[in-house]
Amino acid sequence: MKNKGFTLIEIIIGVAIFAILSTVFTGLLVNSIQSQQKALASQELIDNISYNLEYMSRAIRMAKKELSNPPVCLSSRGLNYEQTRGGNGLKFINYDNVCQEFFLNVADGRLYESKNGEAALPLTPSSFRVVSFRFGPSGSWDQEEPREQPRVTFSLEIEKKGYNSVINIQTTISQRNLNVQR
Repeated sequence: MKNKGFTLIEIIIGVAIFAILSTVFTGLLVNSIQSQQKALASQELIDNISYNLEYMSRAIRMAKKELSNPPVCLSSRGLNYEQTRGGNGLKFINYDNVCQEFFLNVADGRLYESKNGEAALPLTPSSFRVVSFRFGPSGSWDQEEPREQPRVTFSLEIEKKGYNSVINIQTTISQRNLNVQR
């Protein structure tokens, strides 16, 4: 008489193979989900910083020279830009003749914008941390030579909190209008 069942050893081997395959596939699934989350975090970071860089670049490019006597926005007449907050900020007169400042709030690690000294508004979400926001070196902008185009060089290092997504950017922006004093 022939038995039509499985032996205990066959069942144990079958369960062991199933457990091993389940563990491998679960690991692959978890790794792919983590990779996708990191890619989405990097994309969110790139999208946000691209928007902010374009916004800041446009405002800085369209900046005007301080011509008021006495100066209203900057510390002296004839300046195009002025570093503030220990090199973590930049102040200038924008295209609407408004005194505008971009700066890093070191306390919360976010970029802010202030116009005419009013309450600052955040440019970066709280889920990001700006590691550094620096202008210069000082030789990167010349406001003394009347025949040269004013320009600003700044660097930015930003990360998404909870992920290893860090972006380092450095750019130089030339002012659109010629550096001519009136």
